Amino acid sequence: MNMSENASAQQSLRQLRLAALIEGCTLVTLVCITAPLKHFGGIPTISAILGPIHGIAFVAYVWLIFSTRGQLGWSTGELARLLILAFIPFGTFFNVAFLNRKAAALNGLS
Repeated sequence: MNMSENASAQQSLRQLRLAALIEGCTLVTLVCITAPLKHFGGIPTISAILGPIHGIAFVAYVWLIFSTRGQLGWSTGELARLLILAFIPFGTFFNVAFLNRKAAALNGLS
């Protein structure tokens, strides 16, 4: 991988990490705060606002996963890991650590 490709891959990983953090935070907020407020507190407004925001964040995250996978040639197992953990509250934060390791490995190639 040449310097230009490495810089592009690093940028893709940064974008994916940011998307993972946003997706993870919105999921945790939905599950731990807005769902209880909706079902036990009778306040559906917050869920109605945050739900679509999380949906957009999730779609962006999945799109970036496939985009980055194509660029870096990740295995099917790595792809499955990134996708499955996105459905588990707090799971995406394990993906951030995984992406940090991938970025560190790319830095070692520079």
